[in-house]
Amino acid sequence: MTKTSKILGMAFENLKQRKLRTGLTTLGVVIGITTIITLAALGEGFRVEIQQRLESGFELNVLIVFPGSFLSGFGQPFGPTDVDNIRNVSDVTHIAPMMTIPTAEIRDKNSSKLGAFTVGAVNFTDMQKMLPRRFQLMNGTFPEAEHNDTIVLGFKVAYRNGTALVNVNDNLTLIMTTQSPPYRVLANTTLRVSGILQEGGTSGITNFDYWAFIPLGTGAEIGGGEKYQIILVQVSEPQKGQQVARDIEDTFQNPYSISVLVPTSLQRQVDNILVIVTIFLLAVASISLLVAGVGIMNIMTVSVMERTREIGILKAIGAKSRTVLAIFLAEAILIGVIGGAIGILLGYGLSYELAGGLSGFIQSQQQADGLFQNPDRQPLGITPVFSLEWTVVAFVFAVIVCIVFGLYPARKASKLNPVEALRYE
Repeated sequence: MTKTSKILGMAFENLKQRKLRTGLTTLGVVIGITTIITLAALGEGFRVEIQQRLESGFELNVLIVFPGSFLSGFGQPFGPTDVDNIRNVSDVTHIAPMMTIPTAEIRDKNSSKLGAFTVGAVNFTDMQKMLPRRFQLMNGTFPEAEHNDTIVLGFKVAYRNGTALVNVNDNLTLIMTTQSPPYRVLANTTLRVSGILQEGGTSGITNFDYWAFIPLGTGAEIGGGEKYQIILVQVSEPQKGQQVARDIEDTFQNPYSISVLVPTSLQRQVDNILVIVTIFLLAVASISLLVAGVGIMNIMTVSVMERTREIGILKAIGAKSRTVLAIFLAEAILIGVIGGAIGILLGYGLSYELAGGLSGFIQSQQQADGLFQNPDRQPLGITPVFSLEWTVVAFVFAVIVCIVFGLYPARKASKLNPVEALRYE
């Protein structure tokens, strides 16, 4: 039997002789590690859930280019030359220019205004390629020609409270007026409903449920020429989005005259924020482990005083100071190992219990607020994600805390004079 195994055996026997004290001391470590593991698993699970939501809501390989900025206001619309320049940028695989008609109104056969917040002119084939998940039809077909008298409505434009306001093949009237008084009618066109989009909700940069779409050629005729307010740009790989955005800006004489929204950039920012929040929560949870360390130091200091005669006997029969030090440190290490192992197991179980409760609470709040009524969309939930790195770090941290706080009483025990220790009552 090696010296190390003898020391560990003695330390374990000493802990067994003081079961209640050992249990209470270990409990502090268990609570600390359980808290750390639970928060780490829930934090990582929440981060993964948010990432998946962003990936499903944003086509990460699609950049959005618009003139001006959100802060300074929108600038002059893009022209055909701008579209061609962007199309020729390296790693751009596809583009889809869009026109918006801000003063357009959609009215049904009874002259009632429909709730279309935005009327956009697009190439429907391009839009299906760019946004395959969010640009899908519930009824009807997409127009094939770039210039005809058809219109495609968003779900909320065609339906209200589950009741159809408009059906496919109905005729609607598009009225376009000037943007400032005195208001004049610039266009009054009859269009046939070609299709109705599926309900998509608020995923992505905008909610297509409140849009109405007309062919690009028709929009140019109504709007007075090819003036594009938005250009969707598809890149070969999402990771190349930042570089492509810079290259697009370089095609303009004044790069600050345009803005390029890169979805992967937003994803990274959200991810960084969630990581910082998780680390903060873990730092707070670590305080409980430090409190447990103080408890270990107090209990072991009392234990040294109670075992003074025992230490004197050990030294009297030849035990060296470093052996006594090793015995007490071994006790602290065993508390850390046992407490850490139990804490990890409890943390795994508790994280699933809390995840179920939090998911149920979040989903009930979403239902109460009227969110996610679309059966095709899943409510937000949290599934714990366990990281081997965090598990190892938490376990090692528990052992180190026990060693650090057990070092003082262990050194105190090793420095005792054997003669005085034997006289101790």
